[in-house]
Amino acid sequence: MAALPLLFGVALAPANLVVALGKIALGITLPYWLGFALHIALGIVGFSVFVWLVHRLTRLGLVLSGALSGLVLWFVAQGLLAPVVGRSFMMDFGAYTQSSFVGHVGMAMVIGYAIALLQRRAA
Repeated sequence: MAALPLLFGVALAPANLVVALGKIALGITLPYWLGFALHIALGIVGFSVFVWLVHRLTRLGLVLSGALSGLVLWFVAQGLLAPVVGRSFMMDFGAYTQSSFVGHVGMAMVIGYAIALLQRRAA
C-alpha cells in the first residue's frame, strides 16, 4: 500500500508508528490498514478534543488553539513516540519531520476553523 499523504515530496507513513506502538505496547502486530485507520480516527476525534480543550484552557481563538495543539501533537509524535519505536529524536528534523509538522499543525488549524464555523452556525 502506498504511504499517503505526500507533502513536500515525502511520503508520510504514520500508520507505521501506530503499528510499531501496537507491537511494543500490546504485543500484537496490527495490519497496516488498521494502523492507518486508527491514525485517521485518532486524528479526527483526538485532535478535535485536544483543540477544544486548548481553546477552553487558554481562551485563544479556535484557529490559534488549533495551531498550538498541532505543535504539541507534532512534538508528541516526532519527539516522544518516534524514539519509542527506535527512530531518532524528531527524526533528525529532516523533510519527513517538516512535512509532519505541516500535517499536524494544518490539520489542527482546520479542525479549529471547523469548530468555529459550527459554533457560529449553532448561535
